[in-house]
Amino acid sequence: MRIGVISDTHGHADLTQRGVRMLVSLEAEVVLHCGDIGSAEVVAQFHPFPTHFVFGNCDHDRAPLVRAIADAGQACHDEFGKIELAGVRIGLLHSHDKTRFRNALASGGFGLVCYGHTHLAAIDHHGETLALNPGAVYRANPHSVAVVELPSREATIIDL
Repeated sequence: MRIGVISDTHGHADLTQRGVRMLVSLEAEVVLHCGDIGSAEVVAQFHPFPTHFVFGNCDHDRAPLVRAIADAGQACHDEFGKIELAGVRIGLLHSHDKTRFRNALASGGFGLVCYGHTHLAAIDHHGETLALNPGAVYRANPHSVAVVELPSREATIIDL
C-alpha cells in the first residue's frame, strides 16, 4: 500500500493542489495531513483519497475545519491520530507539542510517526520507529510531500 504524506498547507489551496496532483500521479491510496491545514478550501483538495487530518498550532479556528473534513467524508483526529494501515501502526501529529512528539517516538507503539511543523523534510529512525516529516507545501524551499510504502515503511521525499 502506498500512502501520501503532506503538511503545512496553511490555507494555500493553489500550492496544495500541486501536492495533491503529485500524490495522484504517484498513485497514493490514502493521504495523511500532518497539520496546519489552514482552510476548508484546502480540505476540499483531498477529494481523490481517503485522508486523515490532524490540527497544527496555526489551525486556530477549528470549527470550520472540522465541518469541512466531516462534509468531505474524511477523518479528523484533533491533534493526534492513531491509525493502522497495512498492519503498520501510525502516529499522526503536527509536532508543535514537543512532549507528545517525543513520547510518540519513544513509546515503541508505532512503526511510523508522521509529523510536520518544522517545514523541513526529514526521514529518521528512532529504534524500530520511522519518523517522517514530508516538509511543507507552504513556506519551504523546496515545497515537498512524501510517499511511504507499507508495510515495508520505505519513505521517499518528493520535491514539488
